[in-house]
Amino acid sequence: MLDDFFIRALLAGIGVALVTGPLGCFVVWRRLSYFGDTLAHSALLGVTLAYSLEFNIALSVFIISALIALILINLQKRTNLPGDALLGLLAHSSLAVGLVVIGFLSFIRFDIMGLLFGDILAVNVNDIIIIWIGGAIILLVLKYIWKSLFASTVNYELAEAEGLDPDKAKAIFTILMAAIIAISIKMVGLLLITGMLIIPAAMARNISNSPQQMILFSVIGGLLSVIIGLFTSLEFNTASGPSIIAASLFLFILSLLKIKQSIKLKN
Repeated sequence: MLDDFFIRALLAGIGVALVTGPLGCFVVWRRLSYFGDTLAHSALLGVTLAYSLEFNIALSVFIISALIALILINLQKRTNLPGDALLGLLAHSSLAVGLVVIGFLSFIRFDIMGLLFGDILAVNVNDIIIIWIGGAIILLVLKYIWKSLFASTVNYELAEAEGLDPDKAKAIFTILMAAIIAISIKMVGLLLITGMLIIPAAMARNISNSPQQMILFSVIGGLLSVIIGLFTSLEFNTASGPSIIAASLFLFILSLLKIKQSIKLKN
């Protein structure tokens, strides 16, 4: 079964969607969209280091993204700069350093389009194993920090008063963000991974009445985006990564129609 490239792509996409659904909800709740972009930009540096050192790409991206996330947390404590300024500083700095490193690696051929937009149709069995095992670990850790993370999302002071450790939960969550970017970079690329996190979650928020519902609908939205996007890519010979994100956008637009209908019923 895994000899079929399309089946492999479906398995990889489903594995990523199951993880980006819950994580994406927290990204939306905590307003961390630009944080996801920052980690995605830093992933370019991880990729270039992996090529130059002949290292595993997913592991290299995870290490660099996690390092950037921890640097951000440290800078937030040490400086008075606003969060968006720090995110911009780290995002563009890591992207620039990555491009500089690429300039020194002229002896290596880079698939720039693949790096930027991904190529899920090129995933192999090893990629699928990394996605599913890595995804399972991410979900287990997210379950472990769920109470502290959710409580601090609603009210940071109340979470502290209840004896929880919101700072620890936040630090672990940033590492989980780095991990999902590392395992999904080959699927949707540097520029589109944040869309995979945000758009299904945004769609789910439009049609949900509770956090649990939002997570469920976000996962379903991600799964439908992968399936619709891959079949569209196969039918019309379009790029697979952008097709998946375009499918997510289509589902988001449909969710807006539900909101409009609800408003009419109320009036």
